[in-house]
Amino acid sequence: MKILLTGANGYIGMRLLPLLLEQDHEVVCAVRNKNRLSVSTAILKRIEIVEIDFLNDPNPELLPKDIDAAYYLIHSMSSSTTDFDEQEEISAKNFNIYLEHTHCKQVIYVGGIVNDNNLSKHLWSRKNVEETLYKGKASLTVLRAAIIVGSGSASFEIIRDLCEKLPVMVTPKWVKTRCQPIAIRDVLTYLTGVLGTKQCYNESFDIGGPDILSYKEMMLGYSTFRELNLYIITLPFLSPKISSYWLYFVTSTSYKLALNLVDSMRVEVITQDTRLQKILDVQPISYLKAIELAFKKIKQNQVVSSWKDSMVSGRFKKEVKQYVEVPDQGCVKDKQKIQLKDPEKTLENIWSIGGERGWYYANWLWKIRGYIDKIFGGVGLRRGRTHPNKIYEGDVLDFWRVILADKKQKRLLLFAEMKVPGEAWLEFKIDDKNILHQTATFRPRGLWGRLYWYTMLPFHYFIFDGMIKKIASNE
Repeated sequence: MKILLTGANGYIGMRLLPLLLEQDHEVVCAVRNKNRLSVSTAILKRIEIVEIDFLNDPNPELLPKDIDAAYYLIHSMSSSTTDFDEQEEISAKNFNIYLEHTHCKQVIYVGGIVNDNNLSKHLWSRKNVEETLYKGKASLTVLRAAIIVGSGSASFEIIRDLCEKLPVMVTPKWVKTRCQPIAIRDVLTYLTGVLGTKQCYNESFDIGGPDILSYKEMMLGYSTFRELNLYIITLPFLSPKISSYWLYFVTSTSYKLALNLVDSMRVEVITQDTRLQKILDVQPISYLKAIELAFKKIKQNQVVSSWKDSMVSGRFKKEVKQYVEVPDQGCVKDKQKIQLKDPEKTLENIWSIGGERGWYYANWLWKIRGYIDKIFGGVGLRRGRTHPNKIYEGDVLDFWRVILADKKQKRLLLFAEMKVPGEAWLEFKIDDKNILHQTATFRPRGLWGRLYWYTMLPFHYFIFDGMIKKIASNE
């Protein structure tokens, strides 16, 4: 079959793509920026890529006509606290228009469990997208899931952050809300299982794991698995806004996502049917088994995708390619260079920067800068990085975003997503003479921008000088 995969560089899409190829399907990946599709060269040779932003006016000529089935994996919850539902509806309507000009017979969509009478804005939007897709030409199959547990998933990483960092928690009352978590492995089994299964055409199915747990029980279960001592104190008077700030400051989530998550956490998400489980003969994985499998991937450095690499987890309003050309006019710069003894080792050091490896010099100052960034509404350092030594365009490196990662040209370019009065770039490049050039560029916004740069100048000299020496020393 020839399959259209939207959201191909998202959390689920990145994991679904190799499975579809293993089943010998032809796959057309629809992404906003093809350079952000972080897959191996072997996979790139086997797929077709089309650049489509479903929020823009449709251009059906971009899609092949011989599409047999399509996966709709587009969500906008992290991008806004106000109009993400409008964006999701526009995307779904435009998606329908694109498919009208193809031979597509089935659309598969992952939505949310909507069995409660009092839905959150997030869950209402998922239901609205489902109803919009039903109006399309192709038959629709909807998989309604609760929270998804797997290495790199937002739910898993938030629980991990909370339990690993807070031995004693004072929590809002929503921790008593029940849900039915499902392992990412089971989600993928369902996604591939319903493909081409006519019994699933024009049907909506609830999918969940075997356990019905409160969020408190999920955190305690995680702590038991990790052999952590965790004490949870629940206070009924914490407002949704305070709860959102609590999640934002303790975990790696953005404030927008935290606010939308808290709004949804008051709603029970529990399955009401097991039809699909019987149709496909699936035996769901338990919550604790899902955690165990997630940690196996983490320990083996095999995390395929992470929600933190999503563009909406930071401050980006434009595509990364618009920041590839570092400006010269109206900018201030810190330039460092050093002769290298082992350029290949230095290149590996550059490709391993950030995350657990840190920034090579004065890491405590980087951490302080991360805390300050969080206080002022920035992303902080908690996003880390998905893989210890692999980098792709669009990836997250703490509070930086990868703009360009060209190992052949020995160049790495980062753009700052921390809160600063201007725009900032950090570039590493090894030239033909084996000299490492490290350049920090700042384009200040007004007087405050320039004041910020010159106030930080002594720290910049201290940090950047030490950093390039450590990177080049090959320690």
